[in-house]
Amino acid sequence: KIAANRGDRDATEGLVIAKSSGNSGFLLCLNCETDFVAKNKDFSDLANSLVDLAISSGVSSKDELLNLNFPGSDLNVEAKITEQSGVIGEKIELSAFEKIEAEKVVAYNHPGNQIASMVGLTVDAEEEGKQVAMQVAAMNPIALDQDSVPQDIIEKEIEVGKELAIQEGKPEELAEKIARGRLNKFFKESTLVNQSFIRDNKKSVGQFLKDSNPDLKVTDFKRYSLSI
Repeated sequence: KIAANRGDRDATEGLVIAKSSGNSGFLLCLNCETDFVAKNKDFSDLANSLVDLAISSGVSSKDELLNLNFPGSDLNVEAKITEQSGVIGEKIELSAFEKIEAEKVVAYNHPGNQIASMVGLTVDAEEEGKQVAMQVAAMNPIALDQDSVPQDIIEKEIEVGKELAIQEGKPEELAEKIARGRLNKFFKESTLVNQSFIRDNKKSVGQFLKDSNPDLKVTDFKRYSLSI
């Protein structure tokens, strides 16, 4: 009843947690209403138990996780979260769930658990993976490389670039050409392998990986932030 009464509340606080085990990595966000509850040990234990359950069961979606039996309980995960809403007195919800499968998955949790990330790699490279996962957390790339950028985002960038060129006094017939030329800068700033490596901005992330191991590449990444 308490959980139902708080259903229309905003649950904007919480914890973001990423963990990996071998070839799989899981990231989830468990939300609550206040920072006070987010820092509570019981809430933290619940969030961590959900990630551990995802790892042990190998689920692939949030719905699959919500339907699993919660360990040591006759409730499923969804009902357990509802139960905890009643116990704690705040709205609690699982707002995000991500999974990566790769030869090696490395997870990174930023101190405070407001941001977490994970990367999938082609070879086992724990330290390099952590460096790249930290890059993802800090720089928030929109895609792995320029070929992975959704076409609608590219078209939007071209339109913005055209408007900017016209505002700068460039001829309208040249505006699109100028805008497409500026796409390279956008790709460099917004795609993971082309971004400047935060530990050495004289090289890109892709170059850092290649220098570390010619066979080391990122196959996928996920990032989630409570504030973005």
